[in-house]
Amino acid sequence: MKIATWNVNSIRTRQDIVANWLQQNNIDVLCLQETKVIDKDFPRTRFEELGYHVYISGQKAYNGVAIFSLTPLTEVSAGFTPIIGDHAEDFDLQKRVITGVVGDIRLVNLYVPNGGDIANDKYKYKLQWLKLLKEYLKTFQEKEEYQMCVCGDFNIALEDRDIYNAQGTEKHIMSSPTEREALKEVLSIGLQDAFRKFTSETGHFSWWDYRAAGFQRDRGWRIDHHYLTSELYQKANNCWIDREPRKLVKPSDHAPVIVEIA
Repeated sequence: MKIATWNVNSIRTRQDIVANWLQQNNIDVLCLQETKVIDKDFPRTRFEELGYHVYISGQKAYNGVAIFSLTPLTEVSAGFTPIIGDHAEDFDLQKRVITGVVGDIRLVNLYVPNGGDIANDKYKYKLQWLKLLKEYLKTFQEKEEYQMCVCGDFNIALEDRDIYNAQGTEKHIMSSPTEREALKEVLSIGLQDAFRKFTSETGHFSWWDYRAAGFQRDRGWRIDHHYLTSELYQKANNCWIDREPRKLVKPSDHAPVIVEIA
């Protein structure tokens, strides 16, 4: 099974790119972030015609997540609230979480808040959101026997080797020590980085800023991840970043990341 994650930065703008990519690659499940469209306007027919079942949670102009799956999903829900209760309700105003089960795998597709700047309230919101994420994932672990694939745009480069130039980035959003520790706390429930199972060196990125010719200069960050529970991690055959869509005209600023599970 091939599971891909991709921040598409507007599905309506990139629908041709995404549809063509799916036709060229044997992807069983595609998890999307930043779809930026309300549910009724999502171009679902385009992808259903390719054989995918489409599950969406969107909002106008911002955020939004979706899962495309060749096999129908079960136990689909959006947001934290259905799983951990009303204390998470305010955090679900932004559409950032969708989950479902395929086979014996619970897929959790995330668009983690960016945080804006270390000095502002958006940063505090990001840290609070990550605390809720740990509670959310632990609730699944306590109630279910499914293995988990937790994927998406995490807006965090966990290590210096995930950044083209890490000098001074301890004061930068997406790489501050507090953010990294918050993500490590989430991962402490038993999640491992699929990409790092196969690739240890630096120089592998999934996001490049549109500004200052970031992609052309390969000034990238690895912030899009697949985190797997132990059994899935052992079954992972490969995990890679497909840079080709980033080379296209008017691409997303992110590239898809694919994990292959035996």
